[in-house]
Amino acid sequence: MALADRSNSSQKAQWWRSLDRVSLSCVGILIALGYILMLAASPAVAHRIGASRNMFILKQVVFLALAGSVVIVTSRLSPRMIGRIAVMGGVVALGATFLTLVHGMEIKGARRWIALPLMSVQPSEFLKPCFAVVTGLLLSLRHTLTLANGWRFPGRLVACGVYVVIAALLQAQPDIGMLSVISMVFITQLFIDGLPIIIFGMLVTAAMGAFGVAYLVFDHVHSRVQRFLHPDVGDHYQIDTSMRAFGNGGLLGRGPGEGRVKDLLPDAHADFVFSVAGEEYGFVMCLFIIAVFTVLVFSTLNRLLEEKNPYVILSAGGLVTGFGLQAFVNMGSSLHLIPTKGMTLPFISYGGSSALSVALTIGMALALTRHRMESGLFTPSPSSAETAPRLTRSFHKDQHQ
Repeated sequence: MALADRSNSSQKAQWWRSLDRVSLSCVGILIALGYILMLAASPAVAHRIGASRNMFILKQVVFLALAGSVVIVTSRLSPRMIGRIAVMGGVVALGATFLTLVHGMEIKGARRWIALPLMSVQPSEFLKPCFAVVTGLLLSLRHTLTLANGWRFPGRLVACGVYVVIAALLQAQPDIGMLSVISMVFITQLFIDGLPIIIFGMLVTAAMGAFGVAYLVFDHVHSRVQRFLHPDVGDHYQIDTSMRAFGNGGLLGRGPGEGRVKDLLPDAHADFVFSVAGEEYGFVMCLFIIAVFTVLVFSTLNRLLEEKNPYVILSAGGLVTGFGLQAFVNMGSSLHLIPTKGMTLPFISYGGSSALSVALTIGMALALTRHRMESGLFTPSPSSAETAPRLTRSFHKDQHQ
């Protein structure tokens, strides 16, 4: 028994030494902010729908506790296990996303949710982290796996096939915001993987063209873009109320519980929780929240500069790109920097699917960026130096100068 206890203690110590403790600390801060802002924003929302004052608070306490556990447990896994979980989880999430088209709840003309006895689940939320790791794995196998005929594994081609399937499902729901984030994650991974600049530019142009098509085809996309570009067109109640909240908050805010935006906006506890922070705690709190997200993203990227493993670089790079984009979209929408999009602020907005999916995202990133020596399927071969991901090549080039 004593020997087992010492072994378990040694494993925990090794995990702690190898972990990106800066990123983990940022996660803890974000979860704490999630509790604080849910106390501020959710009672008014619950009152408007005739629910118990503490309904959203109690649910979010459970969601964030589970999210913290997911981060810790996932961060202790090996890169090989992360890959397996991503493949299996991706298959399940893909099937569940397809199921939403048949049996999903229709909300505002979109089918994205599956109703369960105790909660509703948005399967596409879990596609994001699984997709980033699966495509990272496929792209890395191009560098490390040689087929029997001497050809390299067609990782880019297979990854593109996976992306097309997921994009078709998200477009059918439709969920253009989620599709945009996943598309940016994939394009970023292709860039890191060393895709020629000309082809990369063509992909970016194609993505912009696809957004133009969405603007013409989907009424809700057209409406949001028009309202963003033309302030005198359409209903601007939500964004006008959000901007007034930031103005009312000033530098230090009106004080905890003194905000009014939560009484006026239906989604003050979710899509516009950043506005609640701005009104009650002011510009300083908003700047602090932005700084925490920025430190988390750049701390992860900094760890990747020391990596040589293509699988780790591509997967973790995709994970942190998706996480950072989600935070930017939420805060940018609240500040009217981009057209409004219903996307949660990671670890802070209300929502079980969101909290657990971003916890899985960060847990996977922490697991992949731990300092250790790995061998086996995901270890780059010596001959792959010339085709290693762009991030690694740039780092080693700088080291030799």
